[in-house]
Amino acid sequence: MIRVSIYEDNDSLLESLSYLIRGAESLELCTASANAVHIIDDCSRWHPDVILMDIDMPELSGIEATRMVKTAFPEVNVMMLTVFEDTDKIFDALCAGATGYLLKKTPSARIIEAVEELHNGGSPMSSGVARKVMEYFAKPPNGNKRDTYQLSQRERDILQRLLMGDSYKMIADACCISIGTVYSHIYHIYKKLQVNSKSEAIIKTIKERLV
Repeated sequence: MIRVSIYEDNDSLLESLSYLIRGAESLELCTASANAVHIIDDCSRWHPDVILMDIDMPELSGIEATRMVKTAFPEVNVMMLTVFEDTDKIFDALCAGATGYLLKKTPSARIIEAVEELHNGGSPMSSGVARKVMEYFAKPPNGNKRDTYQLSQRERDILQRLLMGDSYKMIADACCISIGTVYSHIYHIYKKLQVNSKSEAIIKTIKERLV
């Protein structure tokens, strides 16, 4: 079972999401809260695998809450579930450590699927969000740091697919390689970028325009 916590200040949506998670065979609801003020204590008590996080909440924003969670519990996956689809909010969330970004208009079945993807190594994003990420990287960078890390073309391709939200299996299928080979490339990417996790790799790739 994938343990899920929810932070959402809209009472109606919080209730709907709670009902959705409870009804999914593969998921277990840990806690559901209208604010994230006690999120560190919640994580210590309930040990969620995945957190569904709103951005605009009272007292503590979802982006700041995500940063706190990823600092204290780097193994916890955070997926933003929000109405915001502007570029600044997207990249602020990703740089805070979120590894998924869905809009609230996402169908219920897709939310469940995305939680499972996130838990299994993917980085699910709504199509419009993924498009904005790719448009950002289509712009010429101010400087080229790719050579600094000596990333191969295959490694850059895999980094790009991680940004698009592909799971390791999806990367293997797209690149016509085994999952074991994907893990090997990921290991070398982490080593070259001097990072220890997928979220750190994504943040560094975004900040330094590596693909």
